[in-house]
Amino acid sequence: MVDQVTVVDGGSSAARRPVDVAVGVLIDPEGRFLLTSRPVGKAYAGYWEFPGGKVEPGESIEQALRRELQEEIGVTIASAEPWKVEMFDYPHALVRLHFCRVRLWSGTFEMREGQQMAWETLPVQSAPVLPGTLPVLVWLAAEQGFEGATH
Repeated sequence: MVDQVTVVDGGSSAARRPVDVAVGVLIDPEGRFLLTSRPVGKAYAGYWEFPGGKVEPGESIEQALRRELQEEIGVTIASAEPWKVEMFDYPHALVRLHFCRVRLWSGTFEMREGQQMAWETLPVQSAPVLPGTLPVLVWLAAEQGFEGATH
């Protein structure tokens, strides 16, 4: 359940329905996590985020994540472990982010939307990072007992 909404860049004063978004936090055997850049033509183009996308009507979070990761980065996930849910009010959309950990996948990474990818550790080197990505970095830092994770 989402307790609060994080307002980004002033958000929007309009009443909007939230858009559900499945987000994959892919973690490799070395403990690195995957970030991808937002493609040209999308809001916040060039910002780094965890991959994923909108949940379509009738899809579960895991089904949406499986479809989005196949479409965007060319990999098929074995499963998704639901983790946390956060709400962000951006000027362009009110989004409910469903973060899932993913530790097993198959296929070769292929950036199908012209985005970039980076395997990261804390502190993250890719910048700028999308505001919706920051809570995950804090959660990962807390799990690892690491301070200064987002910079």
